[in-house]
Amino acid sequence: MTQPRLDSVAWDSLEHAYGTATDVPGHLRALYRPEDAVHAADALLTKVYHQGGCVFSSAVAALPFVVRAAADPDVTVRPDLLELIACLAYDGNRGTERWIARGWAEAWDLAVTALLPVLHDASPAVRAGVVEALSEARGRADEVLAALWTRWPLESVPEVRHRIVEAAGELSEHADRERAGTVRRLWELTEPGAYAGVRLRAVEALRVVAPGDDPRYARVVADVLNGGDLGGRSVAHAVGLLGEDRTGRSALIGRLLGSGDAAVRRGALEAAAGELSRWRSAVPALLPVVADRLDDPEPDNRLFAARVLGMCGAAARPWADRLAGRVTDEGEPYLPAQDHVLWALARIGDPRCAAPLARRLGGERLGFAYFTIRSEGWWTHDIGLTEVLEPLAAHAGVLLPPLRARLAAVRSVDEARTLCQVLTAWGPAAAPAVPELNALLGTAGAVWAAEALAAIGPEAAAVVDRARLRALIETPPEGQGFAPRSLALAYGRLTGDRGPALALFLPHLGEPFGNDNPAILLGELGAAGAPYVGRLRELLRADATGWLPLRVGEALWRITGRADEVVPALVGAIEPYTGGGVLPAVTATVRLLAEIGPAAAPAVPALRAFLTADERPVEHGSWRSVPDDDELCEAARTALIAIEAREEDGASTAL
Repeated sequence: MTQPRLDSVAWDSLEHAYGTATDVPGHLRALYRPEDAVHAADALLTKVYHQGGCVFSSAVAALPFVVRAAADPDVTVRPDLLELIACLAYDGNRGTERWIARGWAEAWDLAVTALLPVLHDASPAVRAGVVEALSEARGRADEVLAALWTRWPLESVPEVRHRIVEAAGELSEHADRERAGTVRRLWELTEPGAYAGVRLRAVEALRVVAPGDDPRYARVVADVLNGGDLGGRSVAHAVGLLGEDRTGRSALIGRLLGSGDAAVRRGALEAAAGELSRWRSAVPALLPVVADRLDDPEPDNRLFAARVLGMCGAAARPWADRLAGRVTDEGEPYLPAQDHVLWALARIGDPRCAAPLARRLGGERLGFAYFTIRSEGWWTHDIGLTEVLEPLAAHAGVLLPPLRARLAAVRSVDEARTLCQVLTAWGPAAAPAVPELNALLGTAGAVWAAEALAAIGPEAAAVVDRARLRALIETPPEGQGFAPRSLALAYGRLTGDRGPALALFLPHLGEPFGNDNPAILLGELGAAGAPYVGRLRELLRADATGWLPLRVGEALWRITGRADEVVPALVGAIEPYTGGGVLPAVTATVRLLAEIGPAAAPAVPALRAFLTADERPVEHGSWRSVPDDDELCEAARTALIAIEAREEDGASTAL
């Protein structure tokens, strides 16, 4: 590989994520100074790669110098540089052509030539990094596969062996002469004599190059799982290698939940959560065996089991008595698990959660967070207080006294926001808390207090300090740039004076972003919004999916009363999601279709598709999956009842 000189590159004509690449040569030189190398490698990753998605021109020019440093035993950050190379190669293979700088393919090909000898480096970390980078050498897959299999009998470090197997699976798709030999070798690596981690990775690789449900896959995975050593893979990941054999997955998870190893049981609980988050039919097969883990000797496994039951909501009702028996220290001494039990009862709708939650609200240890996390995976982070209390408006009589006391003595903005959000969800049922909410109008929690007052409605409007609320729009709490708009909306809902909100929102109607809030406001005007109908009709055609067609369609319908012009757009906004990926805007659109009623009949096929699917049409793999699906199903059922309503005998025909 002919090496260019660093000073021969016109760095001032190249770009990275932060502008001109004139600082790149300095970082490249610093790689050879041990005291500066870590900072230099981090700077290159941040600037030349940044967050991925493209390959900058500076990356093309820097690649040979990075490769040279990564191959030099005197450089102290070689694994970091190999990570950078692998990241760039990954994007070079998958990025949109217009975002890949000219010359990248040629530069990467030369880099592959230079990296191949480094497969035999003395450092295992370097060898692992080289394999990771070379797994992206698709154009030279046969050559790289041959080199990897040459290295295989010489390699004794498990991590590097794992990487080789993974790379073999990725490259074999792009190979010709080495493909058949790679498949044969991978099958050999699934045999009982191989290490567990290698066996699982071989199955994973084979699923790429030889897809299907070969029964040997299940036998290997079950054998490894029963042995207990997963070679660094999780139980959930291993179970996922069973492919589309859902019956086999459920049966294996059930067996693993009875393992004598607490860690294996925990992994099986995660695998069960993953199945339940995706398939509605997994509930009868898996929820009973998950419920058995409520008695697990490992406290965190009891916590996880309670959380899975809570995730499944009404489907967990058969175990409500067992959960209710664990809402005290005697029933469940591990308080974090007790927290999750209370959430589960709230999700089920069991009234036995109300009194214990009232005690929590009035005590020192609340046990719930003042924020809600929506993240992928099965982290057992604290549950948000809003998630627990928002569905419990029917129990406001029990919960309001301690909640009001907490609101009167609120100690932080986060606490004020969360408590107000709960009261907003409760609406008129929260009316006794109006005095405490009024008092909050003089604090940093004013925005959320105003929203709660507006949700309560006439009882709050009759006593709210209108002058104070109006003044807040002009002088909101410090550091809350979002506050004037939210306050103006709440002020209009409480007083009927929409002037301040119109002044703030209307200038943004028609802008590329933020159109949904002006549309909400115009919809609230009702017939008085008639002057804006033309602009709303234009916006209705601007986006096919998301919040905009919902908000604009709702506004037009509330202003004109005509469903015929908005229903096609609303149906078009939900139809693409009948196969999956439902977002909150879709569920909200379904709720609007229920309000529209019989005129929304064109939505019936999509609504039925939401309800009849076995695979939940929401995002899978998180604690929100089943609750989101439950909300969608409830909205779809309500919409179908409203659409298919018949006057005969005064009854409604449901799904």
